[in-house]
Formats: sequence, structure tokens, C-alpha cells
Amino acid sequence: MRRYFVAGNWKMNTTLESAKGLANAIAADVTQKSPMVDVAVCPPAPYLVPVREALGSSKVSLGAQNAYFASPGAYTGEVAVEMLQDVGCKWVILGHSERRQLFSETDDLINKKIVAATAKELGVIFCIGEVLADRQAGRMEAVLQTQLEGGMKDLDAGLLGQFVIAYEPVWAIGTGVTATPEQAEEAHLFIRSWLAKRYSAATAEGIRILYGGSVKADNAAELLSQKNVDGALVGGASLKPDQFLPIIAAAAKLAEA
Repeated sequence: MRRYFVAGNWKMNTTLESAKGLANAIAADVTQKSPMVDVAVCPPAPYLVPVREALGSSKVSLGAQNAYFASPGAYTGEVAVEMLQDVGCKWVILGHSERRQLFSETDDLINKKIVAATAKELGVIFCIGEVLADRQAGRMEAVLQTQLEGGMKDLDAGLLGQFVIAYEPVWAIGTGVTATPEQAEEAHLFIRSWLAKRYSAATAEGIRILYGGSVKADNAAELLSQKNVDGALVGGASLKPDQFLPIIAAAAKLAEA
């Protein structure tokens, strides 16, 4: 059985003090109550080190929100994979729709980042998802296939040990609109089927596929109970312990069932 994985994407939010407080609250609760669920938090880059310190020896992993594909050098403003690992990151989010839309990241650029991260054994949370117009036009599968093929180009199965895919329908990110459990399962099943064709059935069964898009305490259990939904990449709700922790608790309850 695939272990549930719940990751919080804090985006460009928090202050130094609120980031440390949030990390402390999550670490304390997860260590006590959720041994069956993998948990990560991905704060803004300036707060990676203090958040790592706040997480301490807890079971919560540290993740980053972006990385560059080149080794350290003359790339002003960028952060190398090696730097993320040096400060304690176990994960990095790549391919997020906000990076694609706001910063014009292409499948080719995302692929370079993924290859660089996996080569250094940094865990990748690879985000894919369609916009509303594509969903309404029945192009969801075509868009996901294009993003999968582009982002995972030349990626060998042997590098997928710490590789997670996050399906995030763009029309549900920060909008308050959530894909129905049936819509989420349909997309996740397509992704897993593509992985089976691209690699093997065994590889496909081993890769965790998270759902992201207005995940909240009141809809987490129903979403996570779907056969091919292995966790959640949580945005807004990850910024408040009283909203994020119940999502983790829902995963823990399902894991114990």
C-alpha cells in the first residue's frame, strides 16, 4: 500500500515569526498523532533554515518551492539543488501552475529541473493540471499527457524512487472550487495508466499521486478515499494549523482503516 503524503505549499506567504510558529505547531501534532502519513512543508526560500530548525527532529520533512537546473555558478537570483539539500530540503515542488503561468516556465525547462533534482536524489513533487477551458473542451487527458511527456522526458524509472506527481486542476487552485472525488479519481487513474505504459505496471503502482486544488478539512477524507489519490498538495489551508492538521488526520484515519 502506498503511504499517504500530505505536503503544504506556503507559496509567498508568512513572516519569519509566523513561519516558525506554523512549523512548530505542525511538527508537534504530526509527531504525536500521524505516524502513518508522510508530511512535508514548503516555505518561502528565505525561511527554509529557520523552518528546518523549528521542525527539529520531528517527522515533518522540509521542501522548497523551486530550484534551478544548473550547478552553482553565475545565475543571479536562482537556487541550486545542492543548496536546497545543504539546508536540509528533502523535497522540491516543480512545474506548479503558478510557475507555468506567471513565470512562463515551459515543459522543457521543468524537465531540466526535474532531471537535475532526481540526479541528486532530491525528492520531486511534479505538478500538472489543466485550465478551465481545457476541462470544458474535454482536453484534460491531452493536456496531462503533454505535461507528463514533457516534464518526464528521458527520466529513467530508476530515478523515480522519491518522485511524486501532484494533479492540480488550475481551475480549482485558490478558487474555492474543488474537483469532485470522481473528477480527481478520473485524472489520477489516467496519470497512473500513462505511467504504466511509459514505464511498467509496478512502477506506476509505486508512484504516489497527490491531489491539489482547494483541499480543506471538510473535503479531504472524501478526496483521499479514492483508490488512486495518495495524498494532497495543500495551498491556502496549509497556512493555518487548524485547517492543515485535520487534512493530515483524515489521511491518518484512512491509513489505519
